[in-house]
Parts: sequence; structure tokens; C-alpha cells
Amino acid sequence: MASTKVSDYILQRLRDWEVDHVFAYAGDGINGLLAAWGRAGNKPKFVQARHEEMAAFQAVGYAKFSGKVGVCAATSGPGAIHLLNGLYDAKLDHVPVVALVGQTNRSAMGGSYQQEVDLQNLYKDVASEFCETAMVPEQLPNLIDRAVRTAYAKRTVTAVILPADVQELDYSPPGHAFKMVPSSLGLGHYAPVPADQDLERAAEVLNAGEKVAVLIGQGARGARAEVEQLADLLGAGVAKALLGKDVLPDDLPYVTGSIGLLGTRPSYELMQECDTLLTIGSSFPYTQFLPELDQARGVQIDLDPHMIGLRYPFEVNLVGDARETLLRLLPRLRRKKNRKWREGIEKNVSRWWEVMQRRAAVDADPINPEYVVHALDGKLPDDAIVTADSGSAANWYARHLRFRGRMRGSLSGTLATMGPGVPYAIGAKFAHPDRPAIALVGDGAMQMNGMMEMVTAAKYHHEWSDPRLVVGVLNNRDLNQVTWEMRAMSGAPQFEESQHIPDLPYAEIARCIGLDGVRVEKPEHVEAAWDQALAADRPFVIDFRTDPAVPPIPPHAELDQIEAAASAILHGDSDRGSVVKQGFKAKVQEFLPGGKHRSDRPGAAAHDSTEENK
Repeated sequence: MASTKVSDYILQRLRDWEVDHVFAYAGDGINGLLAAWGRAGNKPKFVQARHEEMAAFQAVGYAKFSGKVGVCAATSGPGAIHLLNGLYDAKLDHVPVVALVGQTNRSAMGGSYQQEVDLQNLYKDVASEFCETAMVPEQLPNLIDRAVRTAYAKRTVTAVILPADVQELDYSPPGHAFKMVPSSLGLGHYAPVPADQDLERAAEVLNAGEKVAVLIGQGARGARAEVEQLADLLGAGVAKALLGKDVLPDDLPYVTGSIGLLGTRPSYELMQECDTLLTIGSSFPYTQFLPELDQARGVQIDLDPHMIGLRYPFEVNLVGDARETLLRLLPRLRRKKNRKWREGIEKNVSRWWEVMQRRAAVDADPINPEYVVHALDGKLPDDAIVTADSGSAANWYARHLRFRGRMRGSLSGTLATMGPGVPYAIGAKFAHPDRPAIALVGDGAMQMNGMMEMVTAAKYHHEWSDPRLVVGVLNNRDLNQVTWEMRAMSGAPQFEESQHIPDLPYAEIARCIGLDGVRVEKPEHVEAAWDQALAADRPFVIDFRTDPAVPPIPPHAELDQIEAAASAILHGDSDRGSVVKQGFKAKVQEFLPGGKHRSDRPGAAAHDSTEENK
């Protein structure tokens, strides 16, 4: 009988942890693991990305949408380096991901050998909670167990470094001896809760408030019913940090939508006018979009004591699981009889969606990108998983899509890196092969890496019971978000050498690799394209020719930003004529009849418009 190699045991231990997929790319630094995969019948499944960074993003997407740990693997040196951007995305968005990375033989370490990189130092930040090198077989299973357990417990990145020669050694377990470290499987279920006296203090604050605002993030995902009950009791409005977009459905009339730079006017007004703030499972970083520091009494609920009390001077900090904490808090809350605050919130929300519909209907040359995403809104299947890339696509994702039912969605919330839109969707398909996935990406991200990752979709889509993976490309031949940030933040005109990108036939390329796609150049063809894509029997790319002059006007931009943008346009921007036209036409939608607005009041102009949580 053949001996069990260290590499065989690593894959066995991953299976014991119920790891079903490893997103990876081959290299001789992990040859031992690759051979073990062959002996193991490809279990867990080796998912071949086109690049290690994409493998890491796929692991992040898989983890975000499955709730399970994502695992990625790469060879020594360049492969390990390529993983880093995706791993930082996981770390900053608090997603459990384990990286298995190769290293040169132990005998060559420290000898300036080919592909030798000091991985302990390279990974000490991104995998700060756990990063260890396997030097002898007896370190296993402890290294794998701690890497997986720590990733789950800390919601972070961990790494195990595997010298090539160690992978090939015969496995021998740790013994019952001095300086041996046996290990065991399993994390155990736990849900910490705050002390009773802290819950009483929190209830006092919330019961005293007359205008309660709630801000939720991804940490509230397991507490949907409890958040709804709390909002009803307190007559509160609920705003959502971008990573919490799918926590509560947008068809609830008191849900104000996204908050912050990509946020909505109702969320902005909710924060400007409240007297009490309850934040649940969010570390939303933009303090300027929260109430004034002396305006509201505050309560925060967060699982992580290291992240509690940030961003705002909260009066009560409750460390605990969101659902379990709310279950203990709800009986202490009194139903507010005066519902005028809630009624005003609901009117603002209704008015906002009317405005967004009119903004989407604004003519553009050739297609308004807001219309592209707004048209998708009503067509989304109730079980859809939606991803968005960083850039202007994130604006329209945040503002025009109303999540309902079982819909899920995410993007690179904190790192705000370009490139995860398509690989997130691929990771989602491996997590839920029976559900449709839709990625909204800019042409910059599609050229950076999204187009080649469609090769991965072509390779694996036959394995998905629902083959639909739709990629909507906003093709405006401009790195549009940076262009607008230059105008708004720096008062600088567009610098074409950095901003202009080539026009590629994205749909045609998709068809060349066995997928399907269509190019859309007229607004009247937008809805039919979405219908065609959502009925397709394979991954589908829609190449929307959109107008770069449609501005991502914020619902609360500062007046000096608006003036800076105008200055840039009037001092040489190549697209200044259409930018002025589109900016005016979009902005005027907010002043059409339909209800009283914050901008109707004196002094509101300085807070007129906005951007957001990349």
C-alpha cells in the first residue's frame, strides 16, 4: 500500500473541514499538491483560474456567498505574490479565506534561490492572525486546523506555507510526546451576547429617542427578522452600508438604501435629521455621512470588540452577535406611538425612487448607464446573485438595484479594488450552481482581467445546473470613476492619456470562446438584451455602449466639489459640452414635483448631491 504523503494528508484534512473547492493556479512550487489532487480524484475540486489574483477573488466570492471558508492555492514566488490583492480584499471585508502557498525546498531557503521570496514577511500583514510554515510532517494536522478555524473565528485571511520538499514527505502524525501538538476538527457554534446592564442602557437610549435611525452592515445578515421587528417598534428608518445592501430587502418602505459616497438622498437625510443612531454589524468609515457628533445619542452592536466604538461617539457599545443581541434587546423596547418620523422617511424613499426612474430616462449618447442598470432592476430573478466592480458601475449598483426576496450581492467594499466583479460571480456560481449570477463591470475592469476570466466561465459552466452568468459591461471607453473624481475632487480636466481606453468587442470575444453575447448601441435595445441574457443557456456578455458624460452626481456633494467639476469642464475637458448638458439634465430631476425635499429648505444647497463607499 502506497504511503500517505504530506500533500495527500493536506487535501484529506481540507475534506474533513468540508472544503469542496480550492481556487488555484498550477506551478512547480505546489507540484506535490497537484499530484495529490490526481490521487484524490480531484477532491476537493481544483478550480483553475486564469491568474492567481483571480483565484483569490473567486475564493472571496465563494466565501461571501456561501458562508463557508474560501480556499485558494498558488505556487511559490510569483504565484504567492499574485494572490495578495485578492487576499487583502478578503481581509478588509472580513471574509474567511485560507491561502496555501508553495515555497522552495527547505535546503534552499535563505540561499537566494529561484522563486524564493520571504513569504513569512510578505504575508505577515495580510495573514496577520495566522501565517505558518510547515517544516516537518508532524506539524499537521495542526497547521490546517488552525488556519481554517482562525479564518472562520476571526473572519480573516490565514496562510499555510508549504516548502516543496515537505509536500513530498511521508506523513506521520504528531505523537503523544514532548513538543508535539495534536489537533482536532471543528469550530463549535457560539454567539456572544452583551451583559444585561449594557442591554438596559441601550434600551434606555433607544426608547428615549423620537427620531431613530438604524444603520446596518453585513454583520446584521443573520438578523433580518429581528431588524425588521426593531424598525417597526421604533418607527425607524434603516440605511445600509454597501456591504449590507442585501441584508434587508429594498421593497420595505422604510429602507432608505445605501449610505455614503454612493448613497441615496433618503439615507443622507435620515442621518442629518435623526436624534438617535443604532448601528448594527457595520464599521461604515465615512463619519461625515453620519449625524453631527453632538446631534444624536448612539448605540452600536458588533461582534468584534476590536471594531466597536469606531466612527461615532456611541453612548452604549454592545459586543455580541447581532441576532442574539437583538433577541435580548427587543423585549426591552417600547413601541413608539408617534409615527410622523417614519411617515416622513417613507415619503422620502418613495420620492427617491421616482427621481431615480426619471434620471434613468434622461437621454444620453448613445446610452445612459443609469438606464442600463435601472432596466435590470425589475428583471432580476428573486434568487439572483449580483456582483459589481469598483468604479462608476458601483454607483449604479448602489442606487438603482432594489434587492428583494433571496437576492444576494457584493463588491469590494473596503479595498475597493478593480477586478473582482467577474471572479466574484464565478465564485458565486460554485457556491450556488443553481442560482443565476449577474456581474456589473466597467470596461476598465473588463480589460484588466474580467474578459480573460470568462475563459474560466467557459471551462466550467457545463457543471452548473443553472448555467446563467451574465456580465453587463458599461463600455464608455473611459476610466470613468477616476475621471469624475479628478473633476470633482481636484478640479482637473480629464487627462486622456490616463483615462481613455480602447474599445473592444466584448460580446464578440465571448462568442469566440463558446459563450454568447450581444452589443447594444441604442437604448431601445437595452431591455431585450437583458431578457436574452437571462434566458441564455450559457454565460452571456452584454456590451453596452454607454455615455461617459453622465455624471455620478452624488445626492449630497459639497458645493465646492460641484464648482470644481464645473471649473474642470470649462477649462479644457475634451468632453465638456456633453458633460455640462448631462450634469444639468440629471440634476434637474431632483427638483421636479413629487414632494418636499431637504434641498427645498434654505441652506441645503451646500449638501446637494454625492458619491460612495467604494
